[in-house]
Order: sequence, then structure tokens, then C-alpha cells
Amino acid sequence: MKHNFTVRQRALDGVEAFLSVARHRNFRKAAAELGVTASAISQATKALEARVGAALFIRTTRSVGLTEAGERFISRAKPAFEELAAAGEAAREIGQRPAGLLRLSVPRAVVPILLEPLIASFCQAYPESSGELVDLAAEGFDAGIRLGQFIAADMIVVRLTPPFPLVVVGGPDYLRRRKRPERIDDLRQHACLLLRRSDGSLAPWPFLNGNKEVEAIVSGPLIAHDYPTLLGAAIQGVGLAQVPGHRLPKRQLLTTACGRS
Repeated sequence: MKHNFTVRQRALDGVEAFLSVARHRNFRKAAAELGVTASAISQATKALEARVGAALFIRTTRSVGLTEAGERFISRAKPAFEELAAAGEAAREIGQRPAGLLRLSVPRAVVPILLEPLIASFCQAYPESSGELVDLAAEGFDAGIRLGQFIAADMIVVRLTPPFPLVVVGGPDYLRRRKRPERIDDLRQHACLLLRRSDGSLAPWPFLNGNKEVEAIVSGPLIAHDYPTLLGAAIQGVGLAQVPGHRLPKRQLLTTACGRS
């Protein structure tokens, strides 16, 4: 069954004025807060009282208080008005900044030429952006290629390559701006680019400290699910990345070593 819902014209008029007066217990202070005259505040609250059909304030020459009707009204109106204000702010933020899922179909040949610089500039402008790892089973894929740390426990696995070392790298522009890290603890002062695991968690950076394996918890402006994206962002100067050490573009990157805690 279809229902018709209507909002009475000007039903919200005076509510903000009422809440401000109730908060300050003073018409002049409410007027100053809202940037209008005290007379305008008084007229708005009187019009609201007329629509409600009850006095909301007890007015004396020295103070302003709430009637019982005013107490009941504010208990419902205050949270509702705050939700409306929050809804408007949320919509405004979406209008000012990109949000949601961004899907791109890009020829592989243009990735290093066009896409990597765009990803770097996008992440610098919107550091909360991240890449997501596709769930192979949920998305209906027959097979996929994953790095070891991104393989779920229940997956059937066939190794495609031998193990390879990971190194921490940074672009020349970034390392000119920031002091080269010498110890693992130095990474706390750096923008570190992160990988997201298949379970949604962020992968720490593994190191060998002597013969001991340690994991560094780092943070930075970019989260992605693949090394090429992180490597491209590092080349563009977004931050440091921990990537496979073989086949690095030596002329584009300066490598930084972090071998001590």
C-alpha cells in the first residue's frame, strides 16, 4: 500500500532559535550565536510556540527557563535537529571530496606513463584513499595470483616463483625532503606505503634484525593491494615502500636500508 507523507510548510522554522535560547537561557546570547537580532529570536520562538500550541519558555526580567512542554519538546527536537545538521554536513563533504568505489579499466601499456603519476597525485590529495583486494570466491573467479602473505588458509596453492627478498625504497624527491632512515624505529617518522591483506588487515613490514625476524608497524598516506602501485607511488615521491628487491628500476629509485632496530 502506498502511503502519502507530507511535511507541514515551515515546520522547522524557529527550532534552531529555540535550541539556542534553551542552551544559553538567554535571548541576546542566542541572537549573537546565530548572527541575528534579539527581536528576531523572540519572534521566531513565539511563532514556534504558536504552531506547537504551548508555551515553551518561562520568561522573566532576569532569566529564561523551560516549561514542562519546553522540556518535552527539547528532548525530541535537539537530537533530531543535530541529526539533520550532521546529515547536511555529511552530504556537503561528499560534494566537496570524492568518495565511494572508483573502478578503472586501463591498458597495461599506459600504466607507467599515465596511471602511476595520477595515482600518486590522487593519494597526495586524498590520503584516505585505498585499494581493495578482490575476494576470488565471492567474485566468481576460477583462479588468481597472490603473494604469500595474501593467501587465505583455505586456498589451494601452487607456487609460481621462488621466494624473493623485500627492500625498502624511496624516490629521489622524497629522500631529498626527508632524512634517510637508518634504523627500523626511524620509519615512525616516515610516510610508509602499505599493502592490504586478503582478510582486510594491513601487512606490517618484515625485517631481519640479526638472526631475528621482526615486524614493523608503519603508517602512511596510501594503502594498496599490489606492489606495482606502491612502487609507482614511491617513484613519484609519495613515501617509502617495501617491495620485492629483484628487477627494481635502479635509475628511478634510491634504495634505503633499515637493518637495525
